[in-house]
Amino acid sequence: GEKLERFGSIILSRPDPQVLWRKNLNEEEWKKADAIFTRTEISGDWKYKKEKLEKWQMDFANLKFWIKPTAFKHTGLFPEQSVNWFWMKEIIKKEKEINSKKDIDILNLFGYTGGASLSCAKAGAKVVHIDSSKSAISWARENAELSGLTDKPIRWILEDVRLFVSREIKRGNKYDAIIMDPPAFGHGANKEIWKIEENFLPLVENCIKLLKDKPLFFIINGYSAGYSAIAYENVLKSL
Repeated sequence: GEKLERFGSIILSRPDPQVLWRKNLNEEEWKKADAIFTRTEISGDWKYKKEKLEKWQMDFANLKFWIKPTAFKHTGLFPEQSVNWFWMKEIIKKEKEINSKKDIDILNLFGYTGGASLSCAKAGAKVVHIDSSKSAISWARENAELSGLTDKPIRWILEDVRLFVSREIKRGNKYDAIIMDPPAFGHGANKEIWKIEENFLPLVENCIKLLKDKPLFFIINGYSAGYSAIAYENVLKSL
């Protein structure tokens, strides 16, 4: 039920419901954790070996990130997503090689701390980064500054993604690619309720209206809700 991870120079122990097996490393290795996240029935909290860790820097996937232990056991980085970032960067770079003057417009919904946005911007795309959390957008901007990408064309927008997409349809704006990493449950910038089982399909259908005639990609990360890849594949089949 736990995983041992190193983020930069810091080792963390966090719960993970997917871990059904016994620990492979001995207890001495687990004792090296600088911070341990413990959860009770009503709350969770980090316990630190020495001083409290507010944040620290980490180099990852040719970018730089601030890592911060949060109240929900997260750190601000999902390392497994780097596979997607590298995949998107290659597509953008190839398109730029064909036409270096062409603007490649990317829409990143539920953008979080900016990993996908920064990767696409670094590859030469123009990015619109949407998130309903003010702290997440601030964090993403900090990561952009840390990675030396403040001069890149990224628009940081604090708004409910459904509201933004609806407005973009009315404005007639189009994108070469769309990225989304929807939570299972959440709130918009003005406390709008998001439930993936109710709101996901209408959002995707609206997003399809925002794609240009020959889009580069539409990528969805579906980890948070626990649905299989088949569910997302069937939603996207209409593309």
